[in-house]
Amino acid sequence: MNLEKRIEAFSLLGDILRAGINESEQMQSGPLHSLINSQIFVNPWFTPGNVRMALGSIAQELTSENLIRWTSYYPELSNHTEKKTIGVIMAGNIPLVGFHDFLSVLISGNRIIAKTSSKDSELLKFITGIICNKYPGFLNDIIFTEGILTGFDAIIATGSGNSSRYFDYYFGKFQNIIRRNRNSVAIIDGTETDAELTNLGIDIFSYFGLGCRNVSKLFVPYDYDFDRLIAQWSDYENIVNHNKYANNYDHNKALFLVNRDKFLDKGFILLKENSGLSSPVSVLYYEKYENIENVLQHIDLMQENIQCIVGHNNVPFGEAQFPELWNYADGIDTIEFMLKLKTGV
Repeated sequence: MNLEKRIEAFSLLGDILRAGINESEQMQSGPLHSLINSQIFVNPWFTPGNVRMALGSIAQELTSENLIRWTSYYPELSNHTEKKTIGVIMAGNIPLVGFHDFLSVLISGNRIIAKTSSKDSELLKFITGIICNKYPGFLNDIIFTEGILTGFDAIIATGSGNSSRYFDYYFGKFQNIIRRNRNSVAIIDGTETDAELTNLGIDIFSYFGLGCRNVSKLFVPYDYDFDRLIAQWSDYENIVNHNKYANNYDHNKALFLVNRDKFLDKGFILLKENSGLSSPVSVLYYEKYENIENVLQHIDLMQENIQCIVGHNNVPFGEAQFPELWNYADGIDTIEFMLKLKTGV
């Protein structure tokens, strides 16, 4: 299957997903609707709203225009001849978190052996069924495994800090991309509109804050008014009604009280001044500043631990969870990685 056909296949997948999501939103029957609503029984964090959001983010990117623009950055793809087998170990923190790797391997003309998380396997297999039904040429290029990965030419693995050490140990001798835990931050400069602050809520609360593109830390002016900020997040007050989120909220609040830590309790989120990046579920860290230049320098020193920066002159508020096809996790270009495998670079 040549590049033009592969682009056509994923563009059609985008059309099918957009139509299916629209049907689901109207509470129609259908396999996608049923799948969206059943994921919460597999993974309690995968609410129908979160699954629909993940599918929607993917669907909006899978257009002919986007796919052509993306692949045009790599002229070598048009002359693809040598198929490589790429082992991909996927995380399970948010729905379909491994889709971009899946897409990258196949759009570049390679074969994928995918090891999905047990907490997020049904959605990708459903998508695979759609694309293989329409384009049987992919049937021999997509393999799912639950066992030990073998028979690959290179590995792409995503996990936590602990699992990345495991990946380093077992896959370090192979050509690889091994991703570790990262977090995202937002810079508030005090000139934000109410709409921008409302959109920031999307970056913070989507997927219960479990994604690497979720904002877990705010940098705010020294005398910042948090009441104005919280007022824009009223749509998320019900998040605390989710059992697992509520358990985290109660646990962290109790911990802060026992330790006599200073924090702001807003009823559905806890704000705590902390120099760290990775805040627990239900907690949002913040750090005050007097000079924005100092903040930028501080962030620059932490680049290896930051997935994206939200704010003016950075990722627009509300768009952290909607990366474009050419926005690579950890800033590592997976297409270029695989092309180098082909050329032996």
